[in-house]
Amino acid sequence: MKLAFIGIGKVGFALADNLQKKGHEIIMAHNDPESKSVVAAKERNPLFSILAVQAAVDAADIVFLATPFKVNEALLRPLSFRGKTLVDCTNPVGPGISHGLGSKISGAEKIQEWAPDAKVVKAYTIYGFENLEDPVFPNYNVRPVMLIAGNDGDSKEKIRQLNTDLGFDTLDTGVLSQSLHLEHMTLLWVKMVRAGGHSPHFTWGYLKR
Repeated sequence: MKLAFIGIGKVGFALADNLQKKGHEIIMAHNDPESKSVVAAKERNPLFSILAVQAAVDAADIVFLATPFKVNEALLRPLSFRGKTLVDCTNPVGPGISHGLGSKISGAEKIQEWAPDAKVVKAYTIYGFENLEDPVFPNYNVRPVMLIAGNDGDSKEKIRQLNTDLGFDTLDTGVLSQSLHLEHMTLLWVKMVRAGGHSPHFTWGYLKR
């Protein structure tokens, strides 16, 4: 598939690089092809292409949003998605590793508000970039789980397929408003790892009888 990435920092690059190696075509969506993040990503993986943001959205099968949350409203409102799947990989983080929207609404629901003609799926936020680069845990006979949320079943099925390519099992947690709880899982992971000294190389698993 053709996958466009709006944002190609640590999270965006980890996903894009892994997915490119699994056979997907990666388009970096940026209006400045000489930006530091684009140049750095291109140096690390020369197979990435670059298009202006709207052109990249138009060309892609799926669009990934991996930007700082505070820039998203201004970035998304001018864009037209025409019913395409938009994967929200962002998190609203406030002071002291708190929820940046006061836990009143999920960031993903705000993304849907700012991109009303997109089909938003929340994914790839409950871990740091380290586990998007390499989700393989050879000492265990299970694959890590990627929790997702969204209102459109077909879009979630597409992300399930990408998760399989990446090495994750998928757990569909339900409608997009469930993203609030996924964002709290992110805060837990960040507090444990970035603030608490836990290894970043751990993930959640989904075990059932």
